[in-house]
Amino acid sequence: MELTDIASIEKWVELEKEINRKSGLCANVFDTKGIRITDFQNWPNKLCPEIKATDKGQSFICAVAHMNLTAQAKRTKKAVIEECDAGLVKIICPIFVKDEFIGAVGACGLLPDDGEVDTFLINKITEIEEEKLDSLSYNIPCISTQHSENITYFIKGEIDNITGIAR
Repeated sequence: MELTDIASIEKWVELEKEINRKSGLCANVFDTKGIRITDFQNWPNKLCPEIKATDKGQSFICAVAHMNLTAQAKRTKKAVIEECDAGLVKIICPIFVKDEFIGAVGACGLLPDDGEVDTFLINKITEIEEEKLDSLSYNIPCISTQHSENITYFIKGEIDNITGIAR
């Protein structure tokens, strides 16, 4: 079963836009291979697109966080809220139909309340100069633990509505 078997691309884009509107997080729907199924993108900061623009940043920061958290969410059948190696919040909500894992909704890109961007690690991985990383990281908005949990609850509810499972 594919994500488009249960909802149209337009419906998934609506969900991504609503998550972004409610939280400020960059939201994407992913298939079982970790590939985004829509082209909607609304970055919550200037840093993330720079990281993703480098092969190493995409491969060793973004993709690794997505794969690890998605594997955990798939295994536990529960949403996961963690930080990526850059130090930003990443939420993964698995999508199951009956017991079949068919994808995940991810949301990321804001700082946790007490967090900070790990410009040292980003520099070592991507070779983007630390001064540029400091500039790109300036004023990245924070998201509280409570708001992250509320958004996660919202996402899970929307997934349940789409897949036809009552909360």
